Amino acid sequence: MGENGSFWESLIYAHPTCATWKQEAEGSIYHLSSILFVVGFMGGSGFFGLLYVFSLLGLGFLCSSVWAWLDVCAADIFSWNFVLFAICFVQFIYVTYQVRSVSFDREFQELYSALFQPLGISLTVYRKIVLCCDAEVVTLEKEHCYAMQGKTPIDKLSLLVSGRIRVTVDGEFLHYIFPLQFLDSPEWDSLRPTEEGIFQVTLTAETDCRYVAWRRKKLYLLFAKHRFISRLFSVLIGSDIAEKLYALNDRVQVGQGFRYDIRLPNFYHVSLPETPRLQPPHRLQRGSPRRKPAGVTNCGS
Repeated sequence: MGENGSFWESLIYAHPTCATWKQEAEGSIYHLSSILFVVGFMGGSGFFGLLYVFSLLGLGFLCSSVWAWLDVCAADIFSWNFVLFAICFVQFIYVTYQVRSVSFDREFQELYSALFQPLGISLTVYRKIVLCCDAEVVTLEKEHCYAMQGKTPIDKLSLLVSGRIRVTVDGEFLHYIFPLQFLDSPEWDSLRPTEEGIFQVTLTAETDCRYVAWRRKKLYLLFAKHRFISRLFSVLIGSDIAEKLYALNDRVQVGQGFRYDIRLPNFYHVSLPETPRLQPPHRLQRGSPRRKPAGVTNCGS
């Protein structure tokens, strides 16, 4: 115990205390390095935040090295600051290379900013998603079909980037698909990975459209390697299906003024105040969210 006490005492009291303080201030290079340190530690996260931090900290260590070489004339202070400057410089080059390696075309960059960035998805994860679709945006001309009822196989998952898609069944209009919505999320959700199926609706381009398509097998392989991406798509597809259900809910009605609510399959909402509330004759059958219940007609189609 005494040896430990003597060690700390020697560590604290071995050096002489400052009897007199230096009157003149240090040179401008020292103060510049301090300012760079303060501003550099205010950087944020992400690639660009790292570029900000390493660039300013590197300049700060470089100024400290110059100050130690010219004013202090201390080789150890110069050496440490120069080593730290070299580390920051190498880190800056490495992060710059990463940023360049995950750069995308304009449409993919806009898609990231609108859909994936608000969810906190990093550029490295987004790069895996883009590579899975071969970084390709497909064009669908006006009045051309993306899928035909009873004919087109369900072999991919597509996300609309621009334009508008019209969804019909037996020639009757169901709803529209707008940008940042999946074209075939109900079909994707209705099948297991080992199952195959065909579209029960027709999807036609209302305007010139652009979309991103992931092949079914290739996307499942990506899900198997990265569980986080699998959970991400599960959330996105679930949200997309919910939006389509709400869109259908405003268009579906049965006879005598009764309005069908997909959210409550056991009840009908009465559109006419004087009509009494009745129990529906049948339950909504389980199936694709785009499938119409039996005996139900579309309003305004």
